[in-house]
Amino acid sequence: MLKHTLSALAGRPRPFDAILEQAGRIILGKDHEIRLAIACLLANGHLLIEDLPGMGKTTLSHALARLLGLQFSRIQFTSDLLPADITGVSIFERDKSEFRFLPGPVFAQLVLADEINRATPKTQSALLEAMEEGQVTAEGQTRQLPTPFFVIATQNPAHQIGTFPLPESQLDRFLMRLELGYPDRAAERALLAAGGQRAQADKLMPLLNANDLPAFQQEAAATHAADPLIDYVQAVVEATRQNPAFQHGLSPRAGLALLAAARAWAWLAGRDMVLPDDVQAVLPAVARHRLRSAQGGGYAQAEDIAALVRSIAIP
Repeated sequence: MLKHTLSALAGRPRPFDAILEQAGRIILGKDHEIRLAIACLLANGHLLIEDLPGMGKTTLSHALARLLGLQFSRIQFTSDLLPADITGVSIFERDKSEFRFLPGPVFAQLVLADEINRATPKTQSALLEAMEEGQVTAEGQTRQLPTPFFVIATQNPAHQIGTFPLPESQLDRFLMRLELGYPDRAAERALLAAGGQRAQADKLMPLLNANDLPAFQQEAAATHAADPLIDYVQAVVEATRQNPAFQHGLSPRAGLALLAAARAWAWLAGRDMVLPDDVQAVLPAVARHRLRSAQGGGYAQAEDIAALVRSIAIP
């Protein structure tokens, strides 16, 4: 069935160029970050966006959900949020004399976990099984989440008041981490003139049927990676373990994430094989939140990753 679907989709124009263009009209001046976010989805991963409030994190999530035709749910993380507020709870129906499970907001195709680091670690961990296994276990029963299932979590910088740092085990569940940053002068001028883009995101029309998305993800995963390219990915991973700029290196799971993201990036570019340029394009987003700087213990510095890339021969 999947082969038939892939064959049928192969002859159609892929809608992602239009999706990138439409999203770029909402989040101005951030085309590279938008492409990374879509590559993360195509690689069947989850996305963490960390930045100051007001940078467009929530607006980007809304825009992607609309354009991709995905059922959307938003969870506002606060210090008093409980795990059951995410996964759901059973209520007793008196007329039927039985319990009925009410699914929580995690039961959606695109879940926005807004300001995730404002909740306690116990509540943060409620997302772990969902993100890793695509299922929720509540009150002794396991329930499957919708397909596709994509989590975009936003967090404020750790130095801000009222934040709980994400543990490394949960950070590792995110395939990519992005920072949107301030817009350039031209983009900010256009934003000021338009009066904000949030309302425009709500007017976007779906350019993709969510039922087709798993087939596109399968196509991206099938993008060819030649043996020299796999050797290059391994060389990058091994170099992080030997580099004194980092407290520790990338894990084997991080290496798989890097290759999956590079495949999705190449597929978005319309190619059927992965190039070293694809690996380099996604490496900062895949690696920085998984590496700790030897200087201070924060996320790895972008310049250290750039220096590491320059030290590795291109196959």
